[in-house]
Formats: sequence, structure tokens, C-alpha cells
Amino acid sequence: MSDPRFADLPTPCLLLDEAKMKRNIDRLAKHADALGVALRPHLKTTKSVEAARYVLKDGNGPATVSTLAEAEVFAAAGITDIVYAVGIGLNKLDRVLDLHRAGCRLTVLLDSVVQARAVAKASKDAGIAIPAMIEIDSDGHRSGLSPSDPDLIEVGRILHQDGAELAGVLCHAGESYSAVGKEAQSEYSEAERLAVVSAAEALREAGLPCPVVSVGSTPTAHAAKDLTGVTEMRAGVYVFFDLVMAGIDACRIDDIALSVLTTVIGHQPKHGWVMIDAGWMAMSRDRGTANQAVDQGYGLVCDEDGNVLPDQIVAQANQEHGIIALRHGSDGTMPDLPIGTRLRILPNHACATAAQHQRYHVIPETPGAPLMTWERFGGW
Repeated sequence: MSDPRFADLPTPCLLLDEAKMKRNIDRLAKHADALGVALRPHLKTTKSVEAARYVLKDGNGPATVSTLAEAEVFAAAGITDIVYAVGIGLNKLDRVLDLHRAGCRLTVLLDSVVQARAVAKASKDAGIAIPAMIEIDSDGHRSGLSPSDPDLIEVGRILHQDGAELAGVLCHAGESYSAVGKEAQSEYSEAERLAVVSAAEALREAGLPCPVVSVGSTPTAHAAKDLTGVTEMRAGVYVFFDLVMAGIDACRIDDIALSVLTTVIGHQPKHGWVMIDAGWMAMSRDRGTANQAVDQGYGLVCDEDGNVLPDQIVAQANQEHGIIALRHGSDGTMPDLPIGTRLRILPNHACATAAQHQRYHVIPETPGAPLMTWERFGGW
């Protein structure tokens, strides 16, 4: 059945299901409360002030971001307790200081003596003690110091003694994205916890403060059983979820709140293809499910109401053309999808797909209510 609210929407465009989004937000908020830790949601997925109001406690924070552009937009909207959870580039310290002067407590992240010295010098020169967290590595996924690295204490001393503020330690268990099932993800969560708690203890034993002990990824946040010694958890993609998260059992397909509305524009019967106007510019190039048990191509196909069409995936994508076909190995049949049919595509990676669009067309929780429009932003 066609939804008359979609009739005037240009395709491809981004749809967001308010009810599913709220359910996802509530699920993790309750889990954090049960574990006795604060929740510091990551806003890199939504990049929208309107969406952030739903995600953040009381609509104002605390928050995590991945770019200074995010920090600047959210700070201007009154969100003033922000962790910038990407290693600080030394060329960005002037913008960090500007945010502090505007009333935003922006905490930076670092894992080297060079960064610590630069942050301390910038702090002393400006007369503003920039809060900084030391990134801890628990799984070799990306950046960070091991809890036993001698540089941990040196970095901490430079920050604490030379003009900045040693705010704590932070870890991101990124390898959990390859762990299937809650039990496997809980093992990553425990390794993450042990790493940051050990680092915090090492700093304190050296006479240094470590008030904040921060962990987080969407899989480990949901799978955590015990966060003793941790003060806060972070996660981002959980707000929308996506096929990668469903593929590792961090959510169900029905939890995915984000989809791309597209229109059928042609057929290639000899190949069993249906052509749509959503290519990789609408879906992104992300093929995060390619190495999972179920490869979802460039996205899973649903009808206009959001019901999954079994084994129908966007099998190929050009810039503005998507090709729907049966999943490899399927014995199903292609449905009748006439030119002009509206479909919805569930994304592999919500962050990447949302980044291709300028706004969300929000399907309200109240049945039949008019669509809402939320602007989103990009850049660095």
C-alpha cells in the first residue's frame, strides 16, 4: 500500500522512523542506568540538532563527536559538554580554544607525548586549561596506548603539570564489530573495561588524576555485563542501527530506523534486474556486510511500508543507478515491481548512508501524522 505522505518526496531521499529510533535510544539508556554508568551518546551518525535532542539526556548532553564541525554546530545549539573522540590534530587547537571561549567544555583526545605537549602549550598560552583524555588501545583496532606503555604516565604528567587538564582515559573496542553474538561482544566489552581501568589505576598510582573512565562501541555497550571502574559509555550507530549491526546480532532487522526511499526506473528481464534511482551516491560505497554470513549487497530491499522483500538486495550500484536482484544462491523469484514503484532500502552502514543526504524525512510515531523534516550537516 502506498503511503500518501511519500507522494511528493523526491527520490532518492532519507527516511527516519521516529518510533524505532526512540525504541533504540531507550534500550541503551536503560542498559546504561542498570550498569550504573553515564551515557555519552556519539552524534556522528545523526549529525542533526533535532535528532540530538532525542538522543541526549535532557536534550543538552553530555555528547561525543567525531569532527570539530559537529562540536561547533552542537555547541551553538547549547550542547556544551562534548568529547571530541578523534586524536587531536595540532592544527585544530585554535578552534578548540574558540569553542572554550564560547562556553563549550570540549575535551580532546590524544595518545602521544607530541600531542600532549602541544595541548599543554596551547592551554598555557591561552590561559585555558584544555581538558584532554588519553586514548587506550584494548584490541589493536586503531589508535591508543596500552595500559602498560611508559608513555601513558609521561603523557599524563605533561597534561597535568604543564597547563592542560588530564580529564581521564578513553577506549573504543572497534574490533567488536567483527564479533558475532552477545557473548562474543561481551568478551570485547570486558577487555575494553580492563584496559581503561588498568590505565586509570596506573595514572592514579603515579599521583595523577583520572576522573573519567570512558568506554564504548555499539556492540560492547549493549553487551556489557559489568562496568566496574568505568564512569561512562559511548555509542552512536545504535540510534539508527543498520545491516552491519544486524549481521552481528547487535540488533534485529526490525530495529533499523533509517532507510532510503527510491523509485523503480527500469528493468533488465534477461538479467533479472530491477533498476532504481538510488546508486552509491544515495547508499554510499560501504559494503560492510560483504564478509558477514549474509551479504546484503548495497542494501536490503523493502516495500514502501518497510516490509522486507525476501532475498531482494541492491546487488550492484553505480553513481545514480542501483540494481536490485535476487541474493546469490536464492531460489526465490523477483516480485512484480512496475516502473514508478516506491521502495525502501535498508543501509549497510547508517553513518555512511546518512552522510550522503542533507536532511531526514521523519515518519512520526503518531500514525498518519505529517512527515517532519530534520536538517543534517557534514564537513569537518
